[in-house]
Amino acid sequence: MRKNRRRRNTQTQSIFPIKIDKLEKLLKDKFEKNPDLIFSTFEIGGKNVCVFYLSYQVKTERLDNFLLKPLLNISDLSTPNILNEIPIGGGSTTDTFEEILEDLLIGNVFVYVEDEDKAVFYLIVRKESRDISKSENESVVLGPQIAFSESLITNLNVVRWSIRSTDLVLEKIMIGKRAKTEVRIIYMKSIVNDKHINTMRQRLQDLDLDKVDDSHVLSQLIEDSSSTIFPQYYLTELVDRFSYTVSQGRIGVLVENNPQAILAPSTIFSFLESTEDMYMRWNAGSFLRILRFIAMFISFILTPLYVAAVTYHYELIPPRELITIGQSRAIVPFPPIIEALFLEFLIELLREAGARLPSKVGQTIGIVGGVIIGQAVVQAGLTSSILIIVIAFSALASFTAPSYEMGTTVRVIRFPMILLAGMFGLIGIMYGLCFLVIHVLKLKSLGEPYLSPIYPFRWDDLNKVLFRPPYAYQDKRFLSLRPKDLFRFKKSEAVKKHDIDE
Repeated sequence: MRKNRRRRNTQTQSIFPIKIDKLEKLLKDKFEKNPDLIFSTFEIGGKNVCVFYLSYQVKTERLDNFLLKPLLNISDLSTPNILNEIPIGGGSTTDTFEEILEDLLIGNVFVYVEDEDKAVFYLIVRKESRDISKSENESVVLGPQIAFSESLITNLNVVRWSIRSTDLVLEKIMIGKRAKTEVRIIYMKSIVNDKHINTMRQRLQDLDLDKVDDSHVLSQLIEDSSSTIFPQYYLTELVDRFSYTVSQGRIGVLVENNPQAILAPSTIFSFLESTEDMYMRWNAGSFLRILRFIAMFISFILTPLYVAAVTYHYELIPPRELITIGQSRAIVPFPPIIEALFLEFLIELLREAGARLPSKVGQTIGIVGGVIIGQAVVQAGLTSSILIIVIAFSALASFTAPSYEMGTTVRVIRFPMILLAGMFGLIGIMYGLCFLVIHVLKLKSLGEPYLSPIYPFRWDDLNKVLFRPPYAYQDKRFLSLRPKDLFRFKKSEAVKKHDIDE
């Protein structure tokens, strides 16, 4: 038999022993006009017994077969004997009304024998969730594609399957005053830095809110800076990315009823890394990673450069291309800044419309709408054909980010950069870049520098984020995380190659 669970509030007074009719009145007053509260009263062996639960939360077949039928055959209805006789594991007791209310809402069934000093309860919850499926939001070609679901139990199981180690810790925290939500902090206890664990635990425990709506909302509540547009925690639905990150010495957070997991601490480079980099040959993986870095830079700098060059700096454009641009813009009545903002706004409208419409219709709108509208605005003389190419190139580059949040951030940054380029030319672009660099240097993720390992500079870590080294040279974890165990394996042993006849 399991020991009685500790009270959540030591100052809460016990309501037991209590008459069954009074207990029923207390519960029905609390769950006013709720027909799902089932309160059944029996007489067994001369004693009054009640069983109460919320019908939509409980698996009725298991309740009938494993609790109600055995309960009717128990001769000694004392609390310890009920815990021993009922063939359901995980039984416990409580004597506080607040704890009863909380446990009813998560699928517990209570048994109370009149005049006893405690009530017995069992978790017989009915979980409704979708099956394990392929990730829809993080598309990958190579490697495992299993995604988290809305069921926390399922998510914990797949994490256990992925990391089969007794070193894995699944720490439980309940958040919410009016609606409790279960949150799990997941980490490798022999690797992770204790400072990171303590910081994450403290931030979660300090939250004072009614309920947790979503893991994205939770990440914003516990982040270091709420005023920045840059995401400070990476959110993923891929199990293999979650497992790899946790094994590196970072922390994962799973939230009940949410398929997105929080990974912390994260750096700006974390949002440009894909799990495919790990499964490809190191040469190809490094190439694709560098390609993403270049694409992100191009995405928010190319259109502002065009605006600055056409508005102020004609000398930057080759003479032959200058003639082509002049002919293309000859009938355009707007200055380049208005022209660029108009097209950027149009591209964002098409992207948002494609995302909100049903998938098949959304793809048609994105492709056909882009082609038709682009051709129409050029023929109408509202913009130049060259700017259409520049805008399309910038939009395409922003879609290479594995993180949807970082891709959105880059697209939003592009608008103020265009304004600065249209007002001040290249000087405005430099102002914008300097502001971004200073801003990012000040950001932190779970107390760690957001721009690490560039600031503070660590070459061993920088070599891992800019490139994907061969596995034989990935013997160390990230120095910036200050893990308890720095080495993953012995490099000298990993590079040895032996033939079968040696």
